[in-house]
Amino acid sequence: MNLALVGYGKMGRMIDSLAPLYGFEVALKLDEFNNANFSGITAENFKGIDVAIEFSIPEAAVENIERISALGVNLVIGTTGWLKELDRVKAAVAKNGTGLVWSPNYSIGVNVFFRAVAQTANMLSKELDYEAWAWEIHHSMKKDAPSGTLLKAVDEMKRAGYDRKVDVGSNRAGRIPGTHEIGFDSPADTITLRHTAHNREGFARGSLKAAQWVAGRKGFYEFTEVLFG
Repeated sequence: MNLALVGYGKMGRMIDSLAPLYGFEVALKLDEFNNANFSGITAENFKGIDVAIEFSIPEAAVENIERISALGVNLVIGTTGWLKELDRVKAAVAKNGTGLVWSPNYSIGVNVFFRAVAQTANMLSKELDYEAWAWEIHHSMKKDAPSGTLLKAVDEMKRAGYDRKVDVGSNRAGRIPGTHEIGFDSPADTITLRHTAHNREGFARGSLKAAQWVAGRKGFYEFTEVLFG
């Protein structure tokens, strides 16, 4: 299958190197130089493209999604920081009859972490002695803070029934790939759930797994549906 990479930074280059292992040939690479003002998103460039993986910047993501979807190309979205425009993205996918997978984090381990967080939050939802926090740290170049991954974890807590305040903290420093932590504290004890990424490879592999899955599908999906059904 032919793959387009929209955004060709460190993540894009890692996806490029791993793509053949997942049955993809990278046929198009767009970055800030050849896609300025979205000039690279054309019918000619995307002819024969089966799936596009988008890892760009929050300010460009939604426009990239709308334009690529309008060309009839399915998408995997790894950019975060655009969720206030989620309804707009869903509308574009529905209008164009395309498929899209979104996740704030394509690490399989992180998505297992989300499930553990939701289950723990559910079990403590009626235990009023337990107060909660959410914290994360990433490399200094990451644009959004708090990260989409941390916000997703907090959302999973709320959806699981934990409706009390969750204190949220975020740090940016150095080259740290990403650590996310959810904690619950009571007068008697503390429960801490933490996921630490060692590098970007897990994110790249997960996005390629999502690209395999969404090829030929229609509709808006989250990566958890790819992993767990």
